[in-house]
Parts: sequence; C-alpha cells; structure tokens
Amino acid sequence: MDDAGPWRLDGEDLRVLVRVTPRGGRDAIEGCDRLADGRTVLKVRVRAVPEDGAANRAVAGLLAGAAGVARAKAEVVSGATARIKTVRLTGAGEAGLAALRRQLP
Repeated sequence: MDDAGPWRLDGEDLRVLVRVTPRGGRDAIEGCDRLADGRTVLKVRVRAVPEDGAANRAVAGLLAGAAGVARAKAEVVSGATARIKTVRLTGAGEAGLAALRRQLP
C-alpha cells in the first residue's frame, strides 16, 4: 500500500489497508487518510462492536459489498485486534478496485 492509495492488486486479489472505527453508529466508507508513518488507509466505520470478531466481519462484509464480491471472498488477513487492518478481497481484481473507488465520498 503506497502513494497510489490504500489498495494493492495481488494477482486477481485486492488487498486494502483500512483504519476501522468500531461502534461507529453506521456502516460506511469515509474516504482515505494518511497515517503519521506515511501509509494511506481507507477509513471505515462500522456499527459492530470489536468483540468476538464482529467488527472484523462487518468490515469484510462492507468492503465485499462495495467491491462487488461475495462476503465469503473477503477476510481480514492482518490486524485482527488492531484498528489498522489489511483486508483481502479474493478475485476482486481491477473491477473490484474500480467499484471500491466509486464508493469513495
């Protein structure tokens, strides 16, 4: 994930670096932000609480829907207990990236 944005294509998979706000009152993609270390993240807010993986499932589902892939194809692959996470969208490819970009405010 670099200056090109919070996403990276890995073959046909799309990896997205996100900063999550759990218990956020709504499920929404709020745009991009730059962290102090220079990384760009996609800001995501979910209603779910950060207990028993509920917030992770909500984030994966939100991004899957935005990218046009099945929920089963989305998973948090790093940062399961942190606010900064990497989500892999299996098979999303260029089409999924374009769909996700269209969701940005």
